[in-house]
Order: sequence, then structure tokens, then C-alpha cells
Amino acid sequence: MENKEYTMKQEQLARFAKAMGHPARVAIIEFLIKQNSCFFGDIHEVLPISKATVSQHLKELKDAGLIQGEIETPKVKYCINRENWKIASMLFAGFFGQCVCEKESCCE
Repeated sequence: MENKEYTMKQEQLARFAKAMGHPARVAIIEFLIKQNSCFFGDIHEVLPISKATVSQHLKELKDAGLIQGEIETPKVKYCINRENWKIASMLFAGFFGQCVCEKESCCE
């Protein structure tokens, strides 16, 4: 029987893609990218997302390694995890940069 395991790159790309798979998470990432330093405050006050929803999405993004943060009661400090962001950028660029059919439709 053949080995049918996924590569580490495939697993990592899928994890990043899953973390980015919700518009609220994309909005959070875009907001954090625009900050000159770690954001220290309540993201739900700046984005149209409830506090409970923000917490859930921040956890997903942090678990995937796209952001990093600390809880400093009563606020939370978050920023882009630059090292993993570079990895994600390279993985997505490699994935989307793969050869595609030169015709307008590959089914022709």
C-alpha cells in the first residue's frame, strides 16, 4: 500500500487557509497589518464584530500562528506573527503560482 500522507507544506498551507477562511478573520488581519506596533485595546471597538466573536476569531488566528498576543487585563495586545506571516506568504505564493493551463479554459 502506498504512503498517502500529506506533506508538511500542504498541512501548513491548509492550516493557514482555514484560519483565513472567515471574513471577520480577514478583517482582523487587515486591521493588525495596518498597525505600526502591537494593537493594545479592544478590537471589537474598531471593527463591526462583537466581543465574544472577536475572542473566538483571535484564538483561531493565534492557534494557526498568524498572530501573536498577550492578555494584559483588562486589554489584550495582538500583532502579526511576522515570521509565520512570511512563511504563509511564501506558501500561498507558491501554491497560487503553480503552472496553470495556458488556454482560457482547461476543459477545452
